[in-house]
Amino acid sequence: MRFSSISPITFKIAVKGHIFKRHARNFLDSNRYAKTFSDETLPYKIYSHKSLIMRKLGNTNLQLQANKKVNLGIAAPKITNILIHPQETFSFWSLVGPQSSRRGYLEGVTISNDRISQDYGGGMCQFTNLLHWIVLHTPLTVTEYHSHDRFDLFPDYKRQVPFGIGTSIYYNYLDYCFKNETENTYQLCVWCDDAYLNGEIYCSNPLPMKYHVRCENEAFVMDDGVVYRNNEIYRVMNDKTTGIQLKRELLKRNHARVMYDYDLIPVPVEGMTKVVAI
Repeated sequence: MRFSSISPITFKIAVKGHIFKRHARNFLDSNRYAKTFSDETLPYKIYSHKSLIMRKLGNTNLQLQANKKVNLGIAAPKITNILIHPQETFSFWSLVGPQSSRRGYLEGVTISNDRISQDYGGGMCQFTNLLHWIVLHTPLTVTEYHSHDRFDLFPDYKRQVPFGIGTSIYYNYLDYCFKNETENTYQLCVWCDDAYLNGEIYCSNPLPMKYHVRCENEAFVMDDGVVYRNNEIYRVMNDKTTGIQLKRELLKRNHARVMYDYDLIPVPVEGMTKVVAI
């Protein structure tokens, strides 16, 4: 048995140990972390996206979704207008910092050990999901990424992005980071309105290419009485002027166990090995 699994007390001790080690790692590493903000938006918008805040997540308490809106509203000003200069690294937790009731955060939905739970500051995964989706439409390099891709925890609800491309974060040792290895400066702008978490990314110069992220070969598969959700996530880079494909890369291949009621799967799943494409 792991030390962190013995009791709630040992879990808290283990978490504090991980937090301390991550602080030390960030202090000692060679990264230059993005810390500069500017109220003046860079001239070229590269990509924008918005994510519905109040979503139905299985049978979770809707009050936790309302609390998430509060949490996102606290975190967004800590990120918006951040500049990522050449050779700088963006670290989500370095900018947002810890979450607690004293800082105004409320209890929201979290996922711990691949199980649905709740804690102060719950909902931050939606924030990094948005950032990750935006960053994938740029030449920025993702340097730290974690996910819950072993399980399909909730039925789809107004899904806008492919399944299996979401993020998993936990202050501060499960971070979301990307590095600007280009010659341009980038800027993130994020804010909440009544219904959505909104995000935009800007650049100091126009880009000659355009990125598209798509899902292929998605299917529900029953294997030995258990249903799995499979897909592949590809990113395609096209020349803006000619439309010619310059690059096509496989980002992820997902094989996730469906954890919700099979009746909520949007297509029939029949037999042990039959594949039903979406």
